[in-house]
Amino acid sequence: MTNSALKTSFDRDGYVVLDRALNPGEVDKLLEEAVRICRGERGDISGALPAGAGDTDDEVLRKFLCVHYPHKLSGLMLATMRHPAVVSALTSVIGQNVKAMQSMLFIKSEGEPGQAWHQDELFIPTRDRSLTAAWIALDDATVANGCLWVLPGSHRRGVLYPNREHDDPRYDCTMESYGFPFRDSDAVPVEVPAGSVVVFNGYLLHKSLPNTAAHGYRRALVNHYMSAESLLPWATPPEGTGMAQADFRDVVLVAGEDPYAYKGFEDVRKPRIRPNREGGCDR
Repeated sequence: MTNSALKTSFDRDGYVVLDRALNPGEVDKLLEEAVRICRGERGDISGALPAGAGDTDDEVLRKFLCVHYPHKLSGLMLATMRHPAVVSALTSVIGQNVKAMQSMLFIKSEGEPGQAWHQDELFIPTRDRSLTAAWIALDDATVANGCLWVLPGSHRRGVLYPNREHDDPRYDCTMESYGFPFRDSDAVPVEVPAGSVVVFNGYLLHKSLPNTAAHGYRRALVNHYMSAESLLPWATPPEGTGMAQADFRDVVLVAGEDPYAYKGFEDVRKPRIRPNREGGCDR
């Protein structure tokens, strides 16, 4: 797919698939690194229980649903945030100057929950609506093991729909979006082979269902990006600073230039787990 065709598809549907953008060797290295991270070999993870010396890799992985900020633990995860195939797509849909602010390593074994309908921009606000996710499949993602589902075109209006808590046992505690003019029957499953990348807009309504496969994982590395030319009001600004000037600086430049580099960079967010069945909420 040419860059022009990619952008046309992205603008129309709110997402695009980069088929097998990572080769099998790259995927294998990321899977091996995931085990090292979960064993604590790459550094401390807030909320994680230590792995026992006799624990198998499988036993260790099944203690996790999601690790936030693995790029702060692993040079490989950080390098993958800058993967050429991903960055090429990002510069097509965002622009030449791109920064990242978040990474998440999902390890969804059989029986683990999905996430209800939501929009990423509700959680990571950008000034210019440039938020974009790169969802890297580390296993073949299927309907059975809990692949992404999307509502194509739901990003176009640029509207953030209301959200609420829910008690649906299929999902973790991430807030549920509601009140949007789409039906579940409009949803499309995004089944992709390992190594593929789903690039999608921060306003796109998406969800995932539980892993109902008999056995196995649906692992994915998800990175979030935005234009480096936009401020990121992701945290309460210091006293005396108005919200319009708020700019979260725990970011990684992945393409082009950062016009706000003069502000410096901060190490604010620390690696932590998303507890099983409790989602990514901080409440």
